[in-house]
Amino acid sequence: MKDLIKNDVFSASVTLLRTAQNHPMLVELKNGETYNGHLVNCDNWMNINLREVICTSRDGDKFWRMPECYVRGSTIKYMRIPDEVIDMVKEETLSKGRGRGDIKRGGMGQRGRGGGRGTFGSRGGRSGGQSRGVAHQRPGGRPKPN
Repeated sequence: MKDLIKNDVFSASVTLLRTAQNHPMLVELKNGETYNGHLVNCDNWMNINLREVICTSRDGDKFWRMPECYVRGSTIKYMRIPDEVIDMVKEETLSKGRGRGDIKRGGMGQRGRGGGRGTFGSRGGRSGGQSRGVAHQRPGGRPKPN
Protein backbone atom coordinates (compact mmCIF):
# COMPACT_ATOMS: atom_id res chain seq x y z
CA MET A 1 0.00 0.00 0.00
CA LYS A 2 2.86 2.34 0.84
CA ASP A 3 4.41 1.80 -2.62
CA LEU A 4 1.05 2.53 -4.24
CA ILE A 5 0.84 5.88 -2.45
CA LYS A 6 4.46 6.67 -3.32
CA ASN A 7 3.78 5.90 -7.01
CA ASP A 8 0.65 8.08 -6.97
CA VAL A 9 2.59 11.00 -5.49
CA PHE A 10 5.39 10.53 -8.02
CA SER A 11 2.93 10.31 -10.89
CA ALA A 12 1.15 13.45 -9.70
CA SER A 13 4.48 15.31 -9.42
CA VAL A 14 5.53 14.43 -12.96
CA THR A 15 2.04 15.29 -14.26
CA LEU A 16 2.27 18.65 -12.50
CA LEU A 17 5.68 19.36 -14.02
CA ARG A 18 4.56 18.37 -17.52
CA THR A 19 1.59 20.73 -17.19
CA ALA A 20 3.94 23.49 -16.00
CA GLN A 21 5.90 23.51 -19.26
CA ASN A 22 6.40 27.06 -20.62
CA HIS A 23 5.37 28.54 -17.24
CA PRO A 24 7.72 30.39 -14.87
CA MET A 25 8.99 28.56 -11.80
CA LEU A 26 11.50 28.86 -8.99
CA VAL A 27 13.74 25.92 -8.17
CA GLU A 28 15.83 25.76 -5.01
CA LEU A 29 18.64 23.23 -4.89
CA LYS A 30 19.89 21.34 -1.86
CA ASN A 31 23.04 23.50 -1.89
CA GLY A 32 20.94 26.67 -1.48
CA GLU A 33 21.19 28.10 -5.00
CA THR A 34 17.94 29.20 -6.64
CA TYR A 35 16.99 29.21 -10.31
CA ASN A 36 14.14 31.32 -11.69
CA GLY A 37 13.11 30.55 -15.24
CA HIS A 38 10.54 29.05 -17.58
CA LEU A 39 10.25 25.27 -17.64
CA VAL A 40 11.14 23.85 -21.05
CA ASN A 41 10.72 20.14 -20.25
CA CYS A 42 11.21 17.45 -17.62
CA ASP A 43 11.65 13.69 -17.50
CA ASN A 44 10.62 10.84 -15.18
CA TRP A 45 13.60 11.52 -12.89
CA MET A 46 12.47 15.16 -12.54
CA ASN A 47 15.53 16.42 -14.41
CA ILE A 48 14.46 19.76 -15.85
CA ASN A 49 15.51 22.26 -18.50
CA LEU A 50 14.85 25.95 -17.86
CA ARG A 51 15.13 28.94 -20.21
CA GLU A 52 15.60 32.66 -19.47
CA VAL A 53 17.16 31.76 -16.11
CA ILE A 54 18.35 33.94 -13.26
CA CYS A 55 20.54 32.03 -10.83
CA THR A 56 21.01 33.35 -7.29
CA SER A 57 23.89 32.25 -5.08
CA ARG A 58 23.34 30.55 -1.75
CA ASP A 59 23.98 33.80 0.13
CA GLY A 60 21.80 35.83 -2.21
CA ASP A 61 24.58 38.28 -3.01
CA LYS A 62 25.49 37.07 -6.54
CA PHE A 63 23.26 36.74 -9.61
CA TRP A 64 23.81 35.20 -13.02
CA ARG A 65 21.63 35.45 -16.11
CA MET A 66 21.67 32.39 -18.38
CA PRO A 67 19.77 31.70 -21.59
CA GLU A 68 19.14 28.10 -20.47
CA CYS A 69 20.21 25.53 -17.88
CA TYR A 70 19.78 21.88 -16.95
CA VAL A 71 19.02 20.83 -13.35
CA ARG A 72 19.41 17.24 -12.20
CA GLY A 73 16.30 16.08 -10.33
CA SER A 74 18.19 14.56 -7.39
CA THR A 75 19.68 18.00 -6.52
CA ILE A 76 16.31 19.74 -6.21
CA LYS A 77 15.11 20.71 -2.74
CA TYR A 78 11.78 22.24 -3.81
CA MET A 79 10.00 24.02 -6.64
CA ARG A 80 7.48 26.86 -6.66
CA ILE A 81 4.94 26.57 -9.44
CA PRO A 82 2.24 29.16 -10.24
CA ASP A 83 -1.20 28.53 -8.75
CA GLU A 84 -2.75 28.60 -12.22
CA VAL A 85 -0.78 25.46 -13.16
CA ILE A 86 -1.94 23.65 -10.03
CA ASP A 87 -5.54 24.62 -10.86
CA MET A 88 -5.09 23.28 -14.41
CA VAL A 89 -3.93 19.91 -13.04
CA LYS A 90 -6.87 19.77 -10.62
CA GLU A 91 -9.35 20.45 -13.42
CA GLU A 92 -7.71 17.85 -15.64
CA THR A 93 -7.80 15.25 -12.86
CA LEU A 94 -11.48 15.93 -12.14
CA SER A 95 -12.45 15.73 -15.81
CA LYS A 96 -10.64 12.39 -16.17
CA GLY A 97 -12.42 11.07 -13.07
CA ARG A 98 -15.85 12.01 -14.43
CA GLY A 99 -15.27 10.17 -17.69
CA ARG A 100 -14.64 6.88 -15.91
CA GLY A 101 -18.11 6.45 -14.41
CA ASP A 102 -19.11 3.68 -16.80
CA ILE A 103 -16.16 1.38 -16.07
CA LYS A 104 -17.02 -1.59 -13.87
CA ARG A 105 -14.40 -2.59 -11.35
CA GLY A 106 -13.55 -6.06 -10.11
CA GLY A 107 -15.48 -7.99 -12.75
CA MET A 108 -14.49 -11.30 -14.26
CA GLY A 109 -11.30 -11.19 -16.25
CA GLN A 110 -9.90 -8.29 -14.25
CA ARG A 111 -7.41 -8.75 -11.49
CA GLY A 112 -8.83 -7.46 -8.29
CA ARG A 113 -10.36 -9.06 -5.24
CA GLY A 114 -10.60 -12.72 -6.18
CA GLY A 115 -10.85 -12.49 -9.96
CA GLY A 116 -7.18 -13.28 -10.58
CA ARG A 117 -5.53 -15.74 -12.92
CA GLY A 118 -6.72 -19.28 -13.33
CA THR A 119 -10.12 -20.78 -13.87
CA PHE A 120 -13.37 -19.80 -12.22
CA GLY A 121 -13.49 -20.96 -8.62
CA SER A 122 -9.80 -21.87 -8.54
CA ARG A 123 -7.77 -20.67 -5.57
CA GLY A 124 -4.35 -20.45 -7.18
CA GLY A 125 -2.04 -23.28 -8.00
CA ARG A 126 -2.29 -25.10 -11.29
CA SER A 127 -5.56 -26.23 -12.72
CA GLY A 128 -6.60 -28.59 -15.48
CA GLY A 129 -4.48 -31.50 -14.30
CA GLN A 130 -1.20 -29.64 -14.61
CA SER A 131 1.14 -30.16 -11.71
CA ARG A 132 4.86 -29.78 -11.24
CA GLY A 133 7.14 -32.74 -11.01
CA VAL A 134 4.87 -35.35 -12.62
CA ALA A 135 5.85 -36.66 -16.04
CA HIS A 136 3.26 -35.87 -18.69
CA GLN A 137 1.65 -38.94 -20.19
CA ARG A 138 1.75 -39.88 -23.84
CA PRO A 139 -1.47 -41.01 -25.50
CA GLY A 140 -0.44 -44.67 -25.05
CA GLY A 141 -0.06 -44.24 -21.27
CA ARG A 142 3.75 -44.26 -21.32
CA PRO A 143 5.57 -41.27 -19.76
CA LYS A 144 7.63 -38.95 -21.95
CA PRO A 145 11.36 -39.60 -21.81
CA ASN A 146 13.35 -36.78 -20.19
